[in-house]
Amino acid sequence: MIEKNFINCLLNSGAISYQTLERAQRAAEESGSRVDQALNRLGLVSDDLIVQTWSSVTGIPSVAAVDLPTAPPCANSLLPAFLRHARCAPLRMAEGVLTLAVEDPLDSFTPAAVAARTGLAVDLRLIRAGDLDAWLKGLPDDTLQAATPAASDEAVSLDVERLRDRASDAPVVRLVNALIDHAIETKASDIHLTATRVGSRLRYRIDGILRDAEPPPAGLHASVVSRIKIMAGLDIAERRLPQDGRIRVSARGQEIDLRVATMPHAHGEGAVLRVLDRSAVALEFEALGLSAPVVASLRRALAAPHGLILVTGPTGSGKTTTLYAALKELTGPSRNIVTVEDPIEHHLDGVNQIQVARKVGLDFAGALRAVLRQDPDVVMVGEIRDRETVAVAIQAALTGHLVLATVHTNTAVGALPRLVDMGAEPYLVASTVRGALAQRLVRRLCPDCAAPTPLDTALARAVGMPCPESVPVRRPVGCVACGGTGFKGRVAISEFMTLSQPVRDRLLAGDDEYALSNVAAADGMIELRQDGFEKVLAGEISLDELVRVTGLA
Repeated sequence: MIEKNFINCLLNSGAISYQTLERAQRAAEESGSRVDQALNRLGLVSDDLIVQTWSSVTGIPSVAAVDLPTAPPCANSLLPAFLRHARCAPLRMAEGVLTLAVEDPLDSFTPAAVAARTGLAVDLRLIRAGDLDAWLKGLPDDTLQAATPAASDEAVSLDVERLRDRASDAPVVRLVNALIDHAIETKASDIHLTATRVGSRLRYRIDGILRDAEPPPAGLHASVVSRIKIMAGLDIAERRLPQDGRIRVSARGQEIDLRVATMPHAHGEGAVLRVLDRSAVALEFEALGLSAPVVASLRRALAAPHGLILVTGPTGSGKTTTLYAALKELTGPSRNIVTVEDPIEHHLDGVNQIQVARKVGLDFAGALRAVLRQDPDVVMVGEIRDRETVAVAIQAALTGHLVLATVHTNTAVGALPRLVDMGAEPYLVASTVRGALAQRLVRRLCPDCAAPTPLDTALARAVGMPCPESVPVRRPVGCVACGGTGFKGRVAISEFMTLSQPVRDRLLAGDDEYALSNVAAADGMIELRQDGFEKVLAGEISLDELVRVTGLA
């Protein structure tokens, strides 16, 4: 009846004709909407006339955009997510009555829901849809801190559904797929998507260096992150805590894993995707760039029937890849090889790989103890990081197993006092460790454009290297093949310390890392910076790049 009065009012005022009304009625039937909504959607009646007519028919006063508050009342119970979903605006509260602006006077659910949520009587006002849209867009994205638990849960549910819908939109799906495809094409190791005050920042780590790229549109940042979380099987409703997951995609006929880590930032949620492309990694020592003396020493250590071999270096220095190359050389039908990793970066044929799961109590030490009951010949531990893990690893090496592990130290020699610092007895370290490898990844000069240049003797001296005269080296230039950077790919520089008797003696005597390093160098160890300088003289890397990675002496 009220809707009929609305239409008659428009007809009597001459705002619409019967032909216009018939057109709107057909459109309303096709879309399943009301006639007044069809009139407005077709542009046959303006927003202002809609509000004026409904106000006249229902007796509900109308308000303008200037009447909308900058700080709406009942913010603790009426959250932005609820207001957007219900399409209403609380105007003011006085004497137990909340004045509420709505666009649809026939919607009885919204006033009832607001009254139930606030415990107040509701007095309605009508407002133009466009004015309400503009006000709702200006509300903050999240006011969960001020919400009651029940209100918070409902608001989160509404907001999550909105994010899920937007994350499934075709433009967002295409955008995320394009981000991943570009990372694979450029051989990027990581994708960094960060929330900023004005939108998004997108960067790719290529050859170890972060490079800016065209970010997603500012309004799509949350949708893009939600899409990534959906692909990784993460909880899109949880935006206050970090989450980890994995995505598997196919590209160029290869299965590629993406390790996803999300993190709440000051201006929104960010995500980092580690690209794990097995086809891009050659699991061979020579292909990784390890020098011949280092490879020879490492292979001698791997030939031992038992003992502990350590690979050291900072995050992103290629430690796990080197361990995988070692396992590939050891793999065979006569050996039972088991790894304990967090996470498993590459799946190796012929190797039993175990993923650490701390949420269920399976940490490195617990998994390693279980592995020792599986009759292994070779055990690889992703990282030794605590007293318990180092104790089990040393016990495994003492009882006839070959144990490979990583430790976070800057030098090969530094691995020895690090184990002692974690609680291992020096005599156990001296009797079990066969050797330690330290490495870094340095950008390799592009073979297509690198140009000869005189050696910077002053810089070479600052690095602590000898300065032969008239030795040509090369510098980066930049071309199409390398994307204008002058570098293409990376190569490892490394040092390998064999635990010789002099080193064992100094360790047992309690000497520090500096003293142990001097003994190892006197015993023939080629140090990291020296190995890098030899690659500079060979034209593989630039001297500036060596300084960037290793610093000055």
